[in-house]
Amino acid sequence: MIKILERLGLIQPQPYALWIRNFEPNNKALIEQRTHKFAYNPKISIIVTTLNTPTKILRDMLNSVSNQTYSNWQLCIADGSTKKSTLRMLKKFSKKDKRIVVKFLNENKGTAANLRQAIRFAAGEYVAFLGPFDTLAPFALFEIVKAISENPDTEFIYSDEDKISKNAKKRFSPHFKPDFSPDLLRSCNYISHLSVIKKQLLDKIGTLREDFEGSWDYDLILRCTQKAKKIIHIPKVLYHLRHIDPSVPKNIDAKKALSEHLERIGLKGTVEDLDVPGFYKINYDILGLPKISIIIPNKDHKEDLEKCINSILKSTYKNYEIIIAENNSTDKITFEYYDYLKNIYSFIKVIEWGKPFNYSAINNFAVLSTTGDILLFLNNDIEPINNNWLEEMLMFVQRDDVGAVGAKLFYPNNTIQHAGVIIGLGGVADHSHKYFPGDANGYFMRLKIVQNVSAVTGACLMTKKSVFMQVGGFDELYQIAFNDIDFCLKIRQKGYLIVFTPFAKAYHFESKTRGIDDTFEKKQRFNKEKEMFIKNWKEILVSGDPYYKPNLTLYKFDFSPKII
Repeated sequence: MIKILERLGLIQPQPYALWIRNFEPNNKALIEQRTHKFAYNPKISIIVTTLNTPTKILRDMLNSVSNQTYSNWQLCIADGSTKKSTLRMLKKFSKKDKRIVVKFLNENKGTAANLRQAIRFAAGEYVAFLGPFDTLAPFALFEIVKAISENPDTEFIYSDEDKISKNAKKRFSPHFKPDFSPDLLRSCNYISHLSVIKKQLLDKIGTLREDFEGSWDYDLILRCTQKAKKIIHIPKVLYHLRHIDPSVPKNIDAKKALSEHLERIGLKGTVEDLDVPGFYKINYDILGLPKISIIIPNKDHKEDLEKCINSILKSTYKNYEIIIAENNSTDKITFEYYDYLKNIYSFIKVIEWGKPFNYSAINNFAVLSTTGDILLFLNNDIEPINNNWLEEMLMFVQRDDVGAVGAKLFYPNNTIQHAGVIIGLGGVADHSHKYFPGDANGYFMRLKIVQNVSAVTGACLMTKKSVFMQVGGFDELYQIAFNDIDFCLKIRQKGYLIVFTPFAKAYHFESKTRGIDDTFEKKQRFNKEKEMFIKNWKEILVSGDPYYKPNLTLYKFDFSPKII
């Protein structure tokens, strides 16, 4: 009925329904998959534990495996049920299809312990986990084997997922995940369902731990991704999570899993719960007391600069210096304010850049006057909100694997100005969740948790001086636009992570001092720099931002599914 009404133009299809229609394989494609021959056909052992699962739901799960277009699979079920209907159904399916192996347990010892029993008779080269209430897309194993064929050294695979209604007739809430993001994983178990693990890796790390009953999967994923030689994300919805109870209790096992993970990888920090269950914040210990050199280019606008400086002075972290890069100011009051600052604060100095405005050149010049090992590039129209903002950024940038950190920035009306940069958004690059309400959670809590991104804005960007030198600083050909994005992508090329933290917050009166690009000359310069960026970073623009996958629109800021 709904499709008829859509064809008549009486109702509009929902974006996700359109995405499913436009991007998932149709019946013809599914038939072709069944006859496709891969050069390598590994057996996939699917691991399930059942405990009095309702008959209808159990049948859905079993049918979703039986209907796979890839045939070399094994379903290993450890059953701790007492219901006769469950036992009858499992015996019926296993008798009909020898690929379904059931071990009937004498007692139920918990999910992790039951799954360990099922893993013992897994004969596949790869192991996948499936919840008894959930289902697989019919093409799930086909896509997994395709990924393995294209990446033979992969040891860990995960996919996108969505939810299905209790009766399994409606699909909704798709979670289009990023490629592997270690900081996002430490904020929540975003990988969650359909983890596919090479059996050799599973044997190496020691399988499931029964003392993590509430978060056995989180602990397993953390241990596997730490050791895996290669991690692959398949940007397709291969798993359907049955929507039954939206409530998620606080889980001490998850915090324990994260704490042990930090200990294993040599990072010191504490784990705390966020307001929404299932999401966490890691407070990394700050090692030593490194000096932060805060660089602020400025031309006039004394009141904005004063607001910026006064907010910095309230910071709880005290080992910093402020370098004001003066650039052709003309107002007397500006120079009087400079004199005031230099007379009162020994850690504030003013240097002069007398050439025309060039964001990259000014900052490169200012770095030469810094004495700190940590650099913080800051616009003069930034006003930090929380006094511990420096610690919240420093705790990440001090890590060896992190190249730069960005903050959560708000417009004066308390809407989101910056929450990380998405490459390709709007044609070139733009900010995630722009214009969202300041207190919004964002797409799967992205506005409230730490995560990896491809770039952050230079309006408030912290990096190590060693990394800055390693990549050659800012490219001075980018005088106005894209210099910060180019800088971050150069850092990514060196193998470093870029981190967005929502726990360092500031107001940003965007373009207030520089002005908007509203003249012919400014527009011409912007377009020239845009063309240069597109030419220099064509590869990532074509392949797509790894932290914002191809299923999401490039025309909105809200992470909605693309429909064409």
